[in-house]
Formats: sequence, structure tokens, C-alpha cells
Amino acid sequence: MSNSKNLVIVESPAKAKTLARILGSKYNLKASMGHIRDLPKSRLGVDIEHDFEPKYVVPRAKAKTVKELKDAGKKVGTIYLATDPDREGEAIAWHLATQVGQEGVPFKRVVFHEITEEAVQEAFKHPRAVDMHLVDAQQARRVLDRLVGYKLSPLLWQKVRRGLSAGRVQSVALRIIVDREREIEKFVAEEYWTMEAELAAKDSPKAANFRASLVSFTDGTKLNINNQEKSEALKNKLKDAKWAVHAVKVKKVLRQPAPPFITSTLQQEAWYKLRYSAEQTMMLAQQLYEGLPIGKEEAVGLITYMRTDSTNVAHSAVTETREFISEKYGADYVPPHARVFTRAVRGAQEAHEAIRPTKIHRTPETVKPYLAANQFKLYQLIWNRMVASQMSAAVNDNTTVDIEAKCGTPKDDYLFRTSTSVNRFPGFTVLYSREEGKTDEETSKKPLPPLDKGKLLKLIELFSEQRFTQPPSRFTEASLIRMLEERGIGRPSTYASIMLAIKGREYVTKTSGIFKPTELGMTVTDLLIQNFGDIVDIDFTAHMEDDLDEIARNKKVWGDVVKEFYTPFEADLKKASADIVKVETPVELTDEKCDKCGKPMAIKIGRFGKFLACTGYPECKTTRSYQIKTGVKCPECGAELIQRFNKKRQIFYGCSAYPKCTFAANAKPLPQPCPACGGLLVEYKEGKAKCTKCNYRSAPEETKEEAKPALAVAEG
Repeated sequence: MSNSKNLVIVESPAKAKTLARILGSKYNLKASMGHIRDLPKSRLGVDIEHDFEPKYVVPRAKAKTVKELKDAGKKVGTIYLATDPDREGEAIAWHLATQVGQEGVPFKRVVFHEITEEAVQEAFKHPRAVDMHLVDAQQARRVLDRLVGYKLSPLLWQKVRRGLSAGRVQSVALRIIVDREREIEKFVAEEYWTMEAELAAKDSPKAANFRASLVSFTDGTKLNINNQEKSEALKNKLKDAKWAVHAVKVKKVLRQPAPPFITSTLQQEAWYKLRYSAEQTMMLAQQLYEGLPIGKEEAVGLITYMRTDSTNVAHSAVTETREFISEKYGADYVPPHARVFTRAVRGAQEAHEAIRPTKIHRTPETVKPYLAANQFKLYQLIWNRMVASQMSAAVNDNTTVDIEAKCGTPKDDYLFRTSTSVNRFPGFTVLYSREEGKTDEETSKKPLPPLDKGKLLKLIELFSEQRFTQPPSRFTEASLIRMLEERGIGRPSTYASIMLAIKGREYVTKTSGIFKPTELGMTVTDLLIQNFGDIVDIDFTAHMEDDLDEIARNKKVWGDVVKEFYTPFEADLKKASADIVKVETPVELTDEKCDKCGKPMAIKIGRFGKFLACTGYPECKTTRSYQIKTGVKCPECGAELIQRFNKKRQIFYGCSAYPKCTFAANAKPLPQPCPACGGLLVEYKEGKAKCTKCNYRSAPEETKEEAKPALAVAEG
């Protein structure tokens, strides 16, 4: 056997191809294409009476793969299980060992966090057994999710309508969205007025003007300017005030770089900067991790493993990064000591690394010719973040000037304030200018003229503006992921699937990247809150995640954790089944009339999504396909463009005359024609439009209905 080849099993062909190049001819690489065994789809598959034992099956679609892997495992020296370095990968390795095993052929588990020659060779020198504690943690999650899904969903079918589902984590995510919507509904906007004073030095005719904002009375008491009358009265009072500099504070501020990415922060930042969904981000990151051909290097892993909640970075990678910074930017950009980032979230596994490039000297510019545009953008984001994390802090001089407006008595003295920030040293911002959720534009203010305490000022003009308090913002994928992470809901590997689940069940709509719950989503959430408080309780779900971590550390038994959850859950199920009265979901009427009886058509949901049905049912059984109209004419035939869904449930816009006309656009069509050529405009970014016929691009305000004609500009 010693001269026999060894078999290495991984999840994907791309990963197999990259490893084959590294390991050479002594190893035969095969891909399992993900899980080869799972719980059955047609039944619960969990033996509740016998310690919740899972009844795994090999799906019919995987039978051929399993046979091929078994055949490949014959007459080999060793079978190496090189699946991903997390609980899911550990479970896949265990399932492979149970199904592909050959008598007399040993299994060995190899783990690496980057697919580079050094990391892979080191992993194969130190194989280990499958870690059953990690497997048990994954099994516990799978069984818990199955129990909730297969026990709750039929109840929703019975009490609300067919086709619905509930999930242990997805229902909590939905509740967060619904709770925010209820906050918005209850919100009452309050009027308030702001005021700015344009000022200049009194004794310097050529001194530059500057603006300061009203803060409070000089004793710190807050002002309540909640209508125009109060605003005008204050303006009249301030016109005769005596103005002087009350205090000047200059402070040196160090702005430190953010740590390298973990899964959640990568998903958030990819949304903010690139508008990539969590699903798209993870798909691209998987490609970068598993390996892509880079010139003469052939297939090579470009980043470390992308499912991680640890900001830890290998010492060798830190050293390489600091050396690169010194070479590229100079010694001033390298801090005296390497930065060490503590773990970002509870339960983070320090053995894992943050998401970083496998080689810092493989810069975005050098790999750009070999990557697709979206792969390149994500790699550049990861590379920039990693390098910036080891760079020097940015140094700013922040100046704050307090100005006193004296109107006669101490009770009528007002405090205005202005500030500016001057960058003394850019540090890491030469490469990475922001953190998650912040806009790219840095606050830019004109530098202040020389101002010293006691300096007399003159009023040039006063500006007041009516404003209203704003309700809380609805969630985007990025802000929802941030909330889930902060509250300990789910884990990095689950966020993308959570987003897909809540979108795919018609529980939320997503417009311009913003989630809004549907009536159905709110109805289902209310039902679950009333009858299954634990299932949609944020703290309870977070505690369950902690229990799964304890199983992985061999501090809890997975069967005990499942039993502790299921016993009260089963009691709630029995009570809800008896108590819940059939919920009448609101009928959504349309403006369309039935062709046969003339009654209004209503929106219904069936196995294949929405359709229109006559409200005269059962006397009239007319149905019609459901179309979301845009009010925009097809540029090719003049029929109306309507919203459609492709096989992946992604939105696109096609001609209502299909199949006679096959025109389609991926972006939302806009009602106004292109000002340059008269063609169809579509929204390619929030507030921005482009033409499908010419190269016209609009400014944000030009997408509005009232947009001014831009023809002359475009022609010019």
C-alpha cells in the first residue's frame, strides 16, 4: 500500500483543482460537491423518542457521487478529508468517513485556513482525527432547525395559509424587521428649527467669513425652537447681539484603523461600498479562497477562509504586511509595534484567522488582469483593509470654537459653535478611508480664520431652517447583519442564508436595498410572538448560540441541549394547535376587473408565487398571472414593462408582450426618457440613472420626475 496514491476529498472542483497543483501526483483529488448526507426532505428525520437521533439519508442526487468516492477510495494508502475548517466542514468530513470508508484504509482530517503551498503542506504533515465535538455542535444546529421548521411550518399552513415557513433564526431576523417597522409606524415627527450665524472678525475688514451653529444658552440650557415664530423672534433678538469668541480648543486626535475583516464586517462593507448582497459577497469570497488561475501561478488561493468571526492574524502575515508598508509608503506609515486585534464577537475562535490576502505582495493591481470585475473589487476591498489595519494612525488637529452672542441679560446669552479638522498625517487613510457604514466623503469645512478668546466678531447674516425629527431607519442587509452580530444571533456562515430565507417567503420586500415587512410577515410574526415567545425571543436565540459553542468545546452534550429546547417547545405546539383560530390574511385588491363577471381581482399566493383571482370565487374561478406594472413603455414594441423573477428569484424587468417581444433589463426602468437620445433610462444606483441605448449617466437629482432637461449639457 505504501506506493499507492492517497485520496483527498474536498467540497468543490475548484478547490480540488488548486490542491491538485500543490500536492502533486501522489494524491488523487475528488470533490463531494458539499454534503453527501442530510436529513430527509419528506419527513422529520429526527427520532424524538431516542435522544433526538438524526436519521440521515443519502439524497438520490448524491448517490452517484458517493459511489464514485467509494470507488476512488479502493486500494489507496490513506483517505484525507480536507473539507472547510469550520463546523460545517467538520460535519461533511464525518459524513464522508461514514459513507466512503473502506476496510483497512485509514481516514485523516487535514485543516488549513488558506490554500497556499506552505499552509497545505504543513496541514498534511499534522493530520488529526475528525473532531466529534464540532460535529455534534453542527448536528445540534441542524436538528434544532429541523424541529422548528418541520413542526411550526405545518401549523402556519393550517392557521394562516399554505406555503409558509418558520425558522429558528430567520423568524428572529424577521421579528427585528417587524419591530423596527412598528417603531416607524408609531413615530410622530416633531418640528424644530436650526440656526446658523455667518460671522467675521470685527476689527479685520479683510478677514474671511465663517459659520457657527446655535447650540444652547451659554449656561448649557437647551433651546426649544419648535416653530417659525420662535425662530423669527430669536433672529430679531440676535441681530442686535454682541458677538465674541468665548473659548478655543485645539485637540490632537488619532484615528486608528479598523481590524481586518471577519465574515460579518466583510458582508456589511461589501454592501456599503460595492452594493453586493451577503449571498453575492460569500460566493465571490469562496471563489477567491478556493483558488483562481493567476498568470504563471495557475490556480492559487487568494484569501484566507471567508467564514470566520476572529480578527486574529498570523504573525508571519503581520510581518509581511508591515514590511510591505515600509517599502511602499515609508517608515512613517508603520507603527512602532504590530497591531493585535482582540476577537470581534463572543464565541469567536482564535485558532481561526481574519479574512486577509494569502500574500500581501500579490497586490490588487497585479491580479486585476486575471479576475472578473466583481472578484477584483472584493479582493481589493479585502487587501486594502488588511494592509490598512497595520498602518499608522491618521493624525488630525481638531479645533472647536465657542462663540457667545450677548443680548442684554445673562438669560438672553446664546452659545454658537464651529469646528474644523486639519489633517496633519494621513496614515492608513491613504489606502482605506472609512469604516463600515460611513460615507466615503470626509467632512470638509473651510479652515477657520485666526480666532482667539475674547476676539470681537460681527454678524454678517443669520440663517434658519425648518427640520423635523426622523424615524428610525429601516434595515438594509448590512445593518441587519450588524444587528444580528451585536445580539449574538446566528453565526458568520448563516447570515447569507438568513437573508435569502426572509426574502424568499414573501415576508419582506426589498427596495433599493431596504427591507420592509409585508402584511403577511407582520401577521406571522405576531402569531409567533403570541404563541411561541422563545422562538422569536432575541435573548433566548442568542443563548442557544452560546449553547452550541459550549457543545463545540465539549462542555455540553448536544442531546441535552436539544431536549432542553424541545420540551417546552412541544408544549407550546400542542397549546397553539388547539388555541389559534384561523387567521384571515388581508385581501389585497387590485384595480383590475374579472373578464367574465366584472368583479375586482385580488392578489393570492399559491405554490408558484403570486397570482390574480376573482373575488367572486367560488361562483367565478377566473385566475390570471400576476404582474407588477412599471408604467414604462418597452423601447422596442411599446408594450408596458413589468417586474419579473428569474429562476433564482432575482428581479428583472421584461416586456409584457413576451414571448413576442423579448426585451429585458436588470435595473428598474424610469418614466422619463434619456435627455440625450430619448432612449430608456434605468436606475443603476440609488438616485442615479443610465441609458440603455447611449452612454448617458445622470446626476442623482436628474432621476426625479421634475428633472430639468439636460439635453444641452449632454450634447455639449
